[in-house]
Amino acid sequence: MTRSRSRRALAVVAAAVAALALAAGCSRAQEAPSSTPVADQGPAQQLRLGYFPNITHAGALIGVQNGLFAQNLGQTKLTTETFNAGPEETAALLGNSIDIGFIGSGPAINAYKQNPDGIRVISGATSGGAQLVVRPGITSPQQLLGKKIATPQLANTQDIALKKWLKENNLPIGTGPGAVEVVNIDNARALDAYKTGQLDGGWLPEPYASQFVLQAGATQLIDERTLWPNGQFPTTVVIARTDFVQAHPATVAAFLKGLVAAEDLGTSNPAAAKAAANAGLGASGSKPLPQNVLDRAWSSVSLNPDPLAALFPQLAQDAVTAGTAKSATNVKGLIDVGPLNQALTQAGRPTVDAAGLDQK
Repeated sequence: MTRSRSRRALAVVAAAVAALALAAGCSRAQEAPSSTPVADQGPAQQLRLGYFPNITHAGALIGVQNGLFAQNLGQTKLTTETFNAGPEETAALLGNSIDIGFIGSGPAINAYKQNPDGIRVISGATSGGAQLVVRPGITSPQQLLGKKIATPQLANTQDIALKKWLKENNLPIGTGPGAVEVVNIDNARALDAYKTGQLDGGWLPEPYASQFVLQAGATQLIDERTLWPNGQFPTTVVIARTDFVQAHPATVAAFLKGLVAAEDLGTSNPAAAKAAANAGLGASGSKPLPQNVLDRAWSSVSLNPDPLAALFPQLAQDAVTAGTAKSATNVKGLIDVGPLNQALTQAGRPTVDAAGLDQK
């Protein structure tokens, strides 16, 4: 069964977590698991999975909807919970409310900064699938001055990307005619806010960027893929509590086997994968997408279990450039792709590289 957290309550919690992280860099660190290794306890009785009802989390949607996670988990019960953005999911993971989560790379790094012993990135999930969409007539960065641009949440992956891009284009962030106002708003509310004139655009994940374009007449100003080498960047990764990985390695391996199967479907049968992801949106409490929105959103994402680890030092620095972090997080030790590589080998797929980030 999928639960969706109260957005209003969680927004307060997530904002508090983000503010504390920015101010002190500690937040829930004292509550999170210690560095003492946990003994293997065999398969878990339950795996609590978090993800967003977004196309950028298609691997989760497909794995849940088609039963690929449950099938591989065997006797381990799968429960799911959906979130709006990364900081609130980080709070749930560090607060021991979920065990594994699909999340943006920015909040994953911030969670590691809060507690380096508490979490690990165990897989990639999606590359691409984020765009800056704006009102017609806005065709250059300078025309954003005096405008209000949405991101899903303070210090989430798109929030960092937008603020970094604004800084690189010498555009002040703030209010008034000489600055760009960044508005943090739930993805589900952003479209209506744009339609009623409260927003002038958004740096948004899919399918929300496509909804702005196809359902509200926005135009695409930036496809984030164009800002990265080879057009690839880790939009969504999979993180897990370190103590859960240590206590239940067989469960983690089984989950990752299901994830590889879900993402392989995106390559082998895109039509079936899209249909499963869309059905998964409906099952998670969101509305299934019209076909034209689904098709456009799907065309901008790549399902990929490779976390693209070599990019994480740059992502950590991007948070500093964006002003959402005071110093770049040391990401050594963040990545653990050992279980993923076992699943990939079993599936006849090439293994992935931790880029040296599997060692502190």
